[in-house]
Amino acid sequence: DRDLADGRQALPAGPHRDRHGNMRVRVRSWHGVASWLWVANDENCGICRMAFNGCCPDCECKVPGDDCPLVWGQCSHCFHMHCILKWLNSQQVQQHCPMCRQEWKFRE
Repeated sequence: DRDLADGRQALPAGPHRDRHGNMRVRVRSWHGVASWLWVANDENCGICRMAFNGCCPDCECKVPGDDCPLVWGQCSHCFHMHCILKWLNSQQVQQHCPMCRQEWKFRE
């Protein structure tokens, strides 16, 4: 048995340990799994009140994502794209954010 530089005693090297006694692992296969979540200033759309990790009521998609994206205004409020477009089209004179009533401008 040998002493390591930090004072620990090294374990004997073997088929699953390196010369310092640390365990060695060989990965033979790997199956990655991922999930995603919209990151917004709230959990629900301020217009339809549906969760951002779901689709808006007017959307025909079954799974959220590219078909029902989120959009942010310069005021930092976030909505489903379909919801804010429907809201803006219903505005007569000036288009305002439904949450803070500031003039609506899409964040770039």
